[in-house]
Parts: sequence; C-alpha cells; structure tokens
Amino acid sequence: MGTARWLALGSLFALAGLLEGRLVGEEEAGFGECDKFFYAGTPPAGLAADSHVKICQRAEGAERFATLYSTRDRIPVYSAFRAPRPAPGGAEQRWLVEPQIDDPNSNLEEAINEAEAITSVNSLGSKQALNTDYLDSDYQRGQLYPFSLSSDVQVATFTLTNSAPMTQSFQERWYVNLHSLMDRALTPQCGSGEDLYILTGTVPSDYRVKDKVAVPEFVWLAACCAVPGGGWAMGFVKHTRDSDIIEDVMVKDLQKLLPFNPQLFQNNCGETEQDTEKMKKILEVVNQIQDEERMVQSQKNSSPLSSTRSKRSTLLPPEASEESSSFLGKLMGFIATPFIKLFQLIYYLVVAILKNIVYLLWCVTKQVINGIESCLYRLGSATISYFMAIGEELVSIPWKVLKVVAKVIRALLRILCCLLKAICRVLSIPVRVLVDVATFPVYTMGAIPIVCKDIALGLGGTVSLLFDTAFGTLGGLFQVVFSVCKRIGYKVTFDNSGEL
Repeated sequence: MGTARWLALGSLFALAGLLEGRLVGEEEAGFGECDKFFYAGTPPAGLAADSHVKICQRAEGAERFATLYSTRDRIPVYSAFRAPRPAPGGAEQRWLVEPQIDDPNSNLEEAINEAEAITSVNSLGSKQALNTDYLDSDYQRGQLYPFSLSSDVQVATFTLTNSAPMTQSFQERWYVNLHSLMDRALTPQCGSGEDLYILTGTVPSDYRVKDKVAVPEFVWLAACCAVPGGGWAMGFVKHTRDSDIIEDVMVKDLQKLLPFNPQLFQNNCGETEQDTEKMKKILEVVNQIQDEERMVQSQKNSSPLSSTRSKRSTLLPPEASEESSSFLGKLMGFIATPFIKLFQLIYYLVVAILKNIVYLLWCVTKQVINGIESCLYRLGSATISYFMAIGEELVSIPWKVLKVVAKVIRALLRILCCLLKAICRVLSIPVRVLVDVATFPVYTMGAIPIVCKDIALGLGGTVSLLFDTAFGTLGGLFQVVFSVCKRIGYKVTFDNSGEL
C-alpha cells in the first residue's frame, strides 16, 4: 500500500457471477461504499496499523461485505456484514487473491486465481496468504463470513482475504455456531434483521502455518441490533481448542480481549437505549446452543457415526478435497444413507423430547426461583424498612434531647432575669431615699429667699391692710358725723324760718 492512495476493482466470472474487490488506502478513514456494513456507517476504531488493508468486497457490481486484512499475519482482522441471508444453493469453489495487495503498481484490476497471478503479479504472496500455504498442512481455509450465510450464489466469500487457518473439526463447529446464533438467537430478536450488523474476527497466535500464515488463537463475533427503541449488542468468543464451547460476553468485555482494545461499535451500539429483555432472551437461546454443543461433542467422542457431523457438513462451503472417493466408497455411502437418515431422525426426536422436558423443568424451576426471589425481596424490603425506621428514631433522639436542654436553659434564663429585676427593685428604694436626703439642703437653701420674700410680702400686705382699715374706719366715722351734722343743721334752719 505504501503512501499512495489507490482503489482497485477486480471482476471474476464464476458460475456466471461477477466478483469485484475494492481496496481502500490506509489514509482513508472508512471503507468507501462498504461503510454501510458498519453500525452508524463507522468502522471499528482503534485498529489502525501499517500492516492493515481495508477491502470492500463486491459481487455482481454491488457491495457484499467489508474486510480488514493484516498483511503481517496474512489473515483477516475482521469481516463486517449485515443480517445474513442463506444462499439457495452451492457454488463452485474458486479461491482468489488480490493482486494489488502484493503489487500496488500492478495493472490488474481483477481478483484472479493464484495460478494466473504467478506470472503477472510481482512479489505474489509477500503480503497475503496463498492456496499453496495451506497445502500439505492440517489446516483449511476457514471463512470469517461463511459462504453458507451469504445470499450470493457467486464466490464473493471465496477470497483468501476472508479466510484464516482452521482445523476441519473446529471449522465445522464454528460454522454450526454461526448458523445457530444467526437463525435462533440474533436475527429473531432484531425485527426483520435489516438493522443487524455483524463483525466476525480473529486474534492471531504465535504459531504460523509454514512460518507465514498465523493460526488464530480464537475467533470472535460481535452483533449490534440498531432497531429504534429495542436495540442491543452482544459478543461471542470461541477458542481454537477442540474442547472449547462458544462463550457469550458483553461487547465491552470482548473489546478488552482484542489487541489495541478497540471500540467495535460507535457509542457501543447505543448502549443507553439497549433492550435488556431481548438480551436475556438471546442468552437463554445461547445457553441452549452451548448445551447442544456439549452434547454433540460427547456423542461424537463416543460414536464414530455422528449424525451431527452430517448436519454440520451441510452448512460448510464446498471444499475441494485432495482425495477423491472411490466408486466403492460412493456405493457404500449410497447404501448407508437410509440408515444414517433413520438414525438422524431418531436422534432429532430424542433431542426434541429432551429439549422440551428440560425446557419444562427450566420453566418450573424459573417460576419457583422467581417466587422465592419475590418472597426474599419482600422480606428484605420489610427488614430494611424496619431498620430504617429504628435508625430514624435513633438519629432523632439527640435532636430531641438538644431541644429539651434548650427549653430548660431558656426557662432558667427567664427565672434569672426575673430574679435580677426583683433585686433591682429592692435596691432602688434606699437609693431614692439617699438621693432625697442628699438633695434636701440644696432644696432648703434655694427655698430661703423665696420664703423671705413671701414673709415680706405678707408683712407688707398686713401693714397695708391696717392702714386701709384705719383710714376706712376714720372715713366712715367722718361721713357719719358729717351726715348727722348736716341733718341737724337743716332742721335748725327750717325752724328758724318758720318763726319768721
């Protein structure tokens, strides 16, 4: 890839189908037209590396899925696709290589077979796995996005950029797990499946096939349902050890298990609006799938004729076996097929009966557990309420004591105030007496002039009164004498005149 940004389109007719691949430069943030295979149109964050190549896988002129490919480990980091639609039939196996991964300057714009690329592509196999890397090894080309989940009858998923080394037994169980999860757990809980986004990836180990192609330590699957108001997100991990069962994990926990601790879905697939009830239903189905896988493994270990192996084989993409069956083998297979089918039917009936019995017991147990949980919840609630009431009373005791103490102190202060008032009133009597005694001389000395004045005025008035009385008496006597004399003189005068 280098520093150049380039886009390669290739086409290959396989069973009258056109295969195209688009490789996106590392400088681009997304996968171009294949961004629609990611939740919110955003690829996983935190997986950028110089050795990672972004590929938009196309078929018949339309985008089918996206792949992030590691040129260092020569296996895909992940493949992203939408809700699977199983293909109606098989397709011819045509494993293809991407010419411009190894030779960015190649003029070939088509994904071609390895044999055709040997003479036309420089440094073929320097950055990607080839078919020859799997020959004479114990590993097969295991697809992250299996052909059996694709709606294409073409070979869109038959690219080595979508494959990683897997043993035959692990590959069979991985495909069975994918089909069971899609058909029974994930798609039914996501409406019509149009809003279901799937990521399947690998984590490489230190072991490599022919010192080139890394063998996965484990494979993983992350699902995001973006149904408005009822979405959810789930993760699954399956280690490549034969005895391991697929494990369900939360997406956050899955991200911690992956290199670079990436964010697989933007905003963790709407974490705040996820439907926990649907997630519980998914986990219930996953538990059934795990139990079935354990049962199948135990039966496979005990019986060489395992009907489950036949069931798994029908889900596998067509593998070109290096050993062709002989005519005798085909004849024996034709004769044994009815017996195998009969045994398979009996097995299905027994499994169905056991499943129903187990489900019935599980329902009864669930009801009993729910009843016990309800009783324990009520008992716990009553106990908590009782202790809370006691705690409130205990907490209120100090406050009440403080209130009583405050009232007592206030009463004592009132008593003390009244006592002080009484003392002040008692002490106020002698103080007034002393004040009066002390002010008596002042008042006495100030009153002497006034008294003398009053005495002088009294004496003056008395003398004046005496003079007035004396003069009044003399005047009265004078007037009496005058009046008497006047009367006497008139009469004398009258008598004298008569005599005349």
